[in-house]
Amino acid sequence: MIPAAFEYFSPQSVKEAIGLLEKHGDDAKILAGGHSLLPIMKLRLAQPKVIVDIGRISGLSGIKADGQKVAIGALATHDAIERDAVLKEKCPLLAETAAVIGDMQVRNRGTIGGSAAHADPAADYPAALLALGAEIVATGPKGTRTIPAGEFFVEMLTTALKPTEIITELRVPVLARGTGAAYQKHPHPASGYAVVGVAAVVTLSGGKCKSAAIGVTGVAGKPYRATAVEKALTGQSLDEATVAKAAAHAAEGVDPQGDLYASGQFRAHLASVYTKRAVLLAASRAK
Repeated sequence: MIPAAFEYFSPQSVKEAIGLLEKHGDDAKILAGGHSLLPIMKLRLAQPKVIVDIGRISGLSGIKADGQKVAIGALATHDAIERDAVLKEKCPLLAETAAVIGDMQVRNRGTIGGSAAHADPAADYPAALLALGAEIVATGPKGTRTIPAGEFFVEMLTTALKPTEIITELRVPVLARGTGAAYQKHPHPASGYAVVGVAAVVTLSGGKCKSAAIGVTGVAGKPYRATAVEKALTGQSLDEATVAKAAAHAAEGVDPQGDLYASGQFRAHLASVYTKRAVLLAASRAK
């Protein structure tokens, strides 16, 4: 289908883009890589009157180490994140996650900021961002603020961003010695989206789990931290039986969503399976 008619703007700065959002209000939508917005516009599920294309704003696509964190520009593509040497060394979980998003065409155009802002409940990044305790930097008319990933994803397709704010940067921690991370995913065979995706960050000390953070996507209406699993793992030796017992709580406290491909019950089962896989792989890397 052909999208409904719209007015197009290509601002050259973040300030100019924010000014356009202020001027046009709810009629305006931000366009970054286009892989979230354009498909629903073609189906006329979204009919914005104004498109604000931030893709040509310079300075929003860099990736650099900043002390104990890595700063990632919102316009960094999935391909850039997958290949970046700094991320591979200091926070390989994000590069590993980027590598399994969609296909080559999607990874070459899609951006981490656009994916986070769209908040699709089956997107891959949110699981990793939650497990890492990432920060999302949003810029609006009143300046810049930092939003913890745990507070950013509000509900399906809804975030803590204000209507006149733009994601300009994401920050993830440098993984310390003794910490391992992994992302394991059951992809939908047609779309590549996560039917279930699990990111695990595990820190070992003295052969036991000092801490664990488990982010889950694809199961519920929004990504979430599997806190019951985290509690069950802490203080334990991460052998296969112990991890399997803890992973059985992966869908605890959430309402698993069902569709034609996978029922809610099946998604809950997959959450346990992929949580076990992610935790065991993360633990092996922590050693």
